[in-house]
Amino acid sequence: MEIPSFALTRLPKIAFGQGVINELPIHIAHYGKRVLLVTGARSFRQTPHWPALLDGLRNQGAVVETLTITGEPSPYEVDEAVRTYRETGIDVVVGIGGGSVLDAAKAIAGLLAYGNSVMDHLEGVGKGILYRGPATPFIAVPTTAGTGSEATKNAVLSVQGVDGFKKSFRHDALIAHVAIIDPTLLKSCPPALIAANGMDALTQLLESYVSVRANPLTDALALSGLRAVRDGLFAAWRGGDGVEADRGRACMAYGSLLSGISLAQAGLGSVHGLASPLGAYFPVAHGVVCGTLVAAATQVNIQALSERAIHSPALGKYAHVSALLNEGQAESKPLWEILQAWTDQLGILRLGHYGVNETNIEKIVANARGGSMQTNPIVLTDEEIATVVRARL
Repeated sequence: MEIPSFALTRLPKIAFGQGVINELPIHIAHYGKRVLLVTGARSFRQTPHWPALLDGLRNQGAVVETLTITGEPSPYEVDEAVRTYRETGIDVVVGIGGGSVLDAAKAIAGLLAYGNSVMDHLEGVGKGILYRGPATPFIAVPTTAGTGSEATKNAVLSVQGVDGFKKSFRHDALIAHVAIIDPTLLKSCPPALIAANGMDALTQLLESYVSVRANPLTDALALSGLRAVRDGLFAAWRGGDGVEADRGRACMAYGSLLSGISLAQAGLGSVHGLASPLGAYFPVAHGVVCGTLVAAATQVNIQALSERAIHSPALGKYAHVSALLNEGQAESKPLWEILQAWTDQLGILRLGHYGVNETNIEKIVANARGGSMQTNPIVLTDEEIATVVRARL
């Protein structure tokens, strides 16, 4: 077995399992008394875990500040939070929520000590000033299973509209010190969110597995995550309180974590290249973009590889994933057909539902060649990228 050279960025301390949310006050106390809790508007705050967390922190003598993030965070929200809390002496920032909440908390933690705008560092649209850190200690507690933000070094921020953007504030110093992954927190997720986020995790695992920067370590992680998503997505989506639902949520929490680790090390691909302009120009959630495009993008990639790069290892990897997802099925189907069937069964909407039409494709394609597209297993032509979008109008 030939092992290529590779580099591994640091990871958080990871606590995984049912009930580990109860350990959060202990982890927080390690970093100090003044805490900024960043959450979503409702899901976590409406569970018994929220008052239990506040009581636990008060019993430790902590001073707690709270901030609510609704929707995908903008640079302006991050800057406002930094202005508000910079002089309060925050010792640790805790993000509890979906990917948007974790990204916002991550960016705030990165800038609290300095007070400057995140636009100084935002890739592609910022001032290009090098961020050096260190960041205020950051603890990530995901309440959804999809983005893997608890294991990555980038905070994705966006401005939506005709001149919008979706870009990352990215640095190793932004990686969470601790990631608390408790599958029981997924109980508060509605089925549509489980579906979209689950397809996001699947896409991240698949794209990192076939990435040009993949290595045997990330391959092992991605395959383990893909098995977990295969075994858990529909059970988690159906929900409930039984053993099957609990197992499904655990599989999805695990798969999402591994998707974040894998993408942080190996990069992504064409779906995430397209997700940047689509999320910037249209009111479509990131997970929906991934779920609606992954089948078409996979088909286009495999066709392009078969025509122009027949010896690419990605072709064998796609075949391996196809066998993995076909396992136990009465009839073996091509990988993109399996992915499309999952998308249809989960009710992932087409792009046209969000206002995307044929006249938008040229602009979308022109702005899809960011960092994620650079690690796609083959360089796609503009027409091939357009084919992916057009398939889901």
